Amino acid sequence: MMYFFDLFLLGLVVGLVGVASNPAPYFAALGLAVAAGVGCGILVGHGGSLVGLMLFLIYLGGMLVVFAYSAALAAEPFPETWGAGSVKAYVLMYLMGVGVAVWYLWENCGGYWVVVDEFKEFFVVRGDISGISLMYSVGGGMLVVCAWVLLLCLFVVLELTRGMSRGALRAV
Repeated sequence: MMYFFDLFLLGLVVGLVGVASNPAPYFAALGLAVAAGVGCGILVGHGGSLVGLMLFLIYLGGMLVVFAYSAALAAEPFPETWGAGSVKAYVLMYLMGVGVAVWYLWENCGGYWVVVDEFKEFFVVRGDISGISLMYSVGGGMLVVCAWVLLLCLFVVLELTRGMSRGALRAV
């Protein structure tokens, strides 16, 4: 099972490097979907099945629609692919940074993982269920603040991707 989690962590790193290293939004969308999927798989594997499912449905259902809309506004005639020289340099730089961070954390922290429901005989309810109920009861104000921040991010992304030529929606 540990090899399965290692495979998920490798997929998460590859997806995030694919998002961070590519300047074209078209090719970064695949990395974003991979990173979201394996990140939710990591949450499910560590005992947060409801949180992983909610994150997967909300993130891929809502945020990728916004991403597709902003990518349509920023239509590039010749986007850079993953085989371009500058993208390869960024990928190498990011992977070296991840390698150094993993080495440092492994040497100093020991590399231990803790599952949410590790001591099953002592738990009355699951950890992710009680965390979600606490988030909605006590953290209602923070949910409202997060919704406003997401709305603000939407407007910022749309304004940044609009550009001078109005993208794909300009008048012909």
